[in-house]
Amino acid sequence: MTADRVDVICIGNAIVDVLAKVDEEFLDEHAMVKGSMALIDGGRAEAIYAAMGETIETSGGSAANTAAGIAALGGKVQYIGRVRNDPLGSVFQREIRGLGVIFENEPATEGPSTARSMIVITPDGQRTMNTYLGACVDLSPDDVDPAAVARAEVAYLEGYLWDQPSAKDAMRKVMRLAHEAGRKVALTLSDSFCVDRHRAEFRHLVENHIDILFANEAEIKSLYEARDFDEALQHVHHHVDIAVLTRSERGSVILADNHVHIIDAVPNVNVVDTTGAGDLYAAGFLYGFTHQFDLHACGRLGSLCAAEVIAQIGPRPQKAIKPLVELALKG
Repeated sequence: MTADRVDVICIGNAIVDVLAKVDEEFLDEHAMVKGSMALIDGGRAEAIYAAMGETIETSGGSAANTAAGIAALGGKVQYIGRVRNDPLGSVFQREIRGLGVIFENEPATEGPSTARSMIVITPDGQRTMNTYLGACVDLSPDDVDPAAVARAEVAYLEGYLWDQPSAKDAMRKVMRLAHEAGRKVALTLSDSFCVDRHRAEFRHLVENHIDILFANEAEIKSLYEARDFDEALQHVHHHVDIAVLTRSERGSVILADNHVHIIDAVPNVNVVDTTGAGDLYAAGFLYGFTHQFDLHACGRLGSLCAAEVIAQIGPRPQKAIKPLVELALKG
């Protein structure tokens, strides 16, 4: 059974990541837009996989990575997602539960296979994702346990889910249940191309249903079709209680209660792979937020977690990150 209290409940696409290092020419050969996330069918997934060469395979998905990060920091976290009863589904379940994340959704016994994302990493550390959603397309309100949402201090939603009609209904259910229980609702915009696809709906969500918004610079500019970052700040400032905006090597900005918190990026990080940087920043921030850290310390912990994950291959920390909590509080 789920524990009585949960810090964060995350809902997202349950995906197994397949990662490989490639050169810039690989992107051109396979008509990929660098730094983007493209939705692909099963046939293209197989073709890309065959061309990738040596790969690393690990369970992933944006919100699942955030859940894994919160657990690694010592937080109590639950995940909602849909997998199939196939080998990749077994990998996903085993890995996320092994990290200490509560995952109670039963695997589907029919329908599409477990989702996978082909992630190619260029020499500059940028990742380009090609995602076959598989079983994720059938995520629905039936997968959402009302009691579990009510137990969580924050419900964290993955913007990528908005690509699937039934998942939209699941997200709406989570938002309604969380607010009825007096909880906070957080949303990550996920990807600027995702924002382009759903700009009007995302604006409506942000203005009416979201308490904490996570976005990088490209995403927040896309949301408001702003010319620059400062213009985007002026818009989002009026729409959410807290806006958490990351800017890569320029650090991050947190807006709340008419205050602006500037968080420096961690210096001298050897960037190997940016996969999971935003996910782990959100993990650090949400851990701090649910443990009553001030917002500046929340941002510092987010930055430290992001720095840890971009110095390795893969979206989840391979070393213990719990010591980062104390480091963030020291300032």
